Amino acid sequence: MNLLKKFLLHLWLSAGSKNQQNIIDLCETDNNARFVDLGCDDGKWTMKVAKKINTKLVFGLDFSKKQLQKAGNLGIKTAKGDLNEILPYRSNFFAVVHSNQVIEHLVNTDNFVSEIYRILKPGGYAIVSTENLSSWHNIIALILGWQAFSQHISKLYHIGNPFSPHYEKKLKSGWTHNIIFTYFGLQKLFIKYGFIVEEVRGSGYYPLPNFFARLDPRHAHFITIKARKP
Repeated sequence: MNLLKKFLLHLWLSAGSKNQQNIIDLCETDNNARFVDLGCDDGKWTMKVAKKINTKLVFGLDFSKKQLQKAGNLGIKTAKGDLNEILPYRSNFFAVVHSNQVIEHLVNTDNFVSEIYRILKPGGYAIVSTENLSSWHNIIALILGWQAFSQHISKLYHIGNPFSPHYEKKLKSGWTHNIIFTYFGLQKLFIKYGFIVEEVRGSGYYPLPNFFARLDPRHAHFITIKARKP
């Protein structure tokens, strides 16, 4: 069991790395772009995305004061806020909005997507990545009567799936997965709020190579959407 959990954790980390590469590949170079990372954490990943965009106009929003201080030390213009609520930015302000592994933690995803649309300038784009409820490993877990790997049923513990690499461990505050999207569901939500979906990419296709995630993103572990405001 322990060896299997370690193997699954290795697959998860590998898929996460490839997911980050998908995000980087979807970014466009624009040294005049105002860029915001919604859920910036300590800002390290934010700066890697900003480097690909080639912009120094970097903003970051998070709920953790401690992490925001670290992000601020990297030169990010930080703001503390709740992504379930109105964002502290004016309309039509950003050229690029990014959010990685955040939307699944929210309870008001309608507000989140509509606010992304509001703060983006016309022609700007959003790159949002999340776990995929319709990934094969989640589907198999459900068939076996377990919780999907991506689902949390407790705000305190990882429970319900004995093959989860984090099984029985305590959840960090704010890390509960509240809404898990599918390939089509994520696209439809953005379309509903006026976006044009340009591309969707997948990463992680257990136990097969990541090549299959590129062919069939609807069943990959992670899905990444690029959506543009007309």
